[in-house]
Amino acid sequence: MFTSSRSKSYRDSFSGRIGKERSKKQKSFRDYPPSTTKKIFAQQQYPAQASPTSKDQPSSSPTSPNLHSAIVTISVGPSQRLFAAHEDILSKSPYFAQACRSQFFEASGKRVELPDEEPEVFSAVLEYLYKGDYTPKLLFDKKRTSWYLDDCDVTGQCESTVYSSRLGVAVLKDTVIYCSANTYALSELQRLALKKQGLQSGVQCSTILSSARYAYAHTPSSDSKLRAHYLALIIRSRSTFKRSGTMQMEMEHGGTPLFFDLFVAMVNHLDDVTSAHSPRSAR
Repeated sequence: MFTSSRSKSYRDSFSGRIGKERSKKQKSFRDYPPSTTKKIFAQQQYPAQASPTSKDQPSSSPTSPNLHSAIVTISVGPSQRLFAAHEDILSKSPYFAQACRSQFFEASGKRVELPDEEPEVFSAVLEYLYKGDYTPKLLFDKKRTSWYLDDCDVTGQCESTVYSSRLGVAVLKDTVIYCSANTYALSELQRLALKKQGLQSGVQCSTILSSARYAYAHTPSSDSKLRAHYLALIIRSRSTFKRSGTMQMEMEHGGTPLFFDLFVAMVNHLDDVTSAHSPRSAR
């Protein structure tokens, strides 16, 4: 009896110490409160990503993408500069979605070739697909209730260009992005690029004309937005063009639909001015 009682007391004492030590050093999963449990799940389920986070996305950005989808390699430009992007991100564009579907059975990974694209432009397109905007960012001034670009200087002038390897001249970056967005069937990106281009000022005459030629060469004849933007811009800047002599050289080179549309637009503009000052309109 003495032995039995002692061993029982010893076991109770030992198990009690073990229980106390265990409760201090390690808790079971059920011992955590619900809020802590959710935090643990969040940390384990979403590791750090190199891609943009939801915090970086503006309000116009689509719903959070699946950043665990397959990686697609994109070769861009004559130099074959390589980009990598998640397939679900690229598939926001019907153009890239079709390109990925056509390689469904590729075992070595999917690859898209864009030999005619400028790497700087595709980088902006990719930035838009991830974040809903591209550099320079479009910002809103609440005090002035107006939009502006975040890289303009103190005078409000900004000119962002890219070098077109095919034309051998500098072209406004937003114009090239607009045309690429048309190819990739990204209508929202087209609207964004057009809005940004309308905010630029102090653009050189030669850049305006080279960009207008690019716009006409890379948009369908039915385009009534980007083409109209350049016709209106040239008419507004007519005094500058008249002094620079750039327009004369361009028209001598001529032979493009741009100058016929410009002629029609200027005639219509003169008709509107004339009718506004005619005796009949005064009555």
